[in-house]
Amino acid sequence: MDIKSPEERSKNMAAIHSKNTKPEIYLRKLMFARGYRYSVNSKSVPGHPDIYMKKYNTAIFVHGCFWHRHEGCKYAYVPKSRIEFWQKKFDANIKRDECVRKELMRKKVKVVIV
Repeated sequence: MDIKSPEERSKNMAAIHSKNTKPEIYLRKLMFARGYRYSVNSKSVPGHPDIYMKKYNTAIFVHGCFWHRHEGCKYAYVPKSRIEFWQKKFDANIKRDECVRKELMRKKVKVVIV
């Protein structure tokens, strides 16, 4: 049983964005200040990396702990409601991340995961 009402849960989930998250913006500002130039969410690169540096042929992904299941991370927990649904979703994310990484490596693109 969820401790939040369906309306509250929906509001929380709607606030989670897939682009321009705080960690992404922080990293981009650091890189720009140091003279690196890049494109954001490049559709021409498999996996649409958060940051792509064409000059260095490097794709940078800023992965959140919850969605990408970092090993041993306290934020990579499974919600207590709808466990089967969440586990299936997390497994699909992990599989997709691996497929994208292999595709980029096959195309000789360097991959950095933050």
